[in-house]
Amino acid sequence: MINLLKCAKSSKGFTLFELLAVMVIMSILASIAVPSYKRSQIKARESALAEDLYQMRRSIDAFFADNGLYPDSLDQLVSSKYIRDVPRDPFTLRSDSWNCLPPEPAENGQLAEGGCFDIRSGSDLIGLNDIPYQEW
Repeated sequence: MINLLKCAKSSKGFTLFELLAVMVIMSILASIAVPSYKRSQIKARESALAEDLYQMRRSIDAFFADNGLYPDSLDQLVSSKYIRDVPRDPFTLRSDSWNCLPPEPAENGQLAEGGCFDIRSGSDLIGLNDIPYQEW
């Protein structure tokens, strides 16, 4: 009989209070970690965007140095083998959203030939440095 009472009193498990305390602690930790994770994701996308812009601008400059004119589009850089493929914009997640800027007129008023002097992101979002990605 004594053995039976001992077994009933020492049941294994957690009380409701213990479970609630653990859930509160877990939610506090999650509320701290999620914004940090989101910020690190944005930083990674910004780094990818900066590298893609740098590589495409280098390719445009190399195309101009070799041909004396700017490419008409990014597809011309691919077909001329200056880049392997048009990269995906990390923010729009599309490779056809890049904006090609035409060359500015020279001092004598003549335009350089070609349609893609500079490249910009097609995203309308604003970066962590408060500069829109379209102006990078």
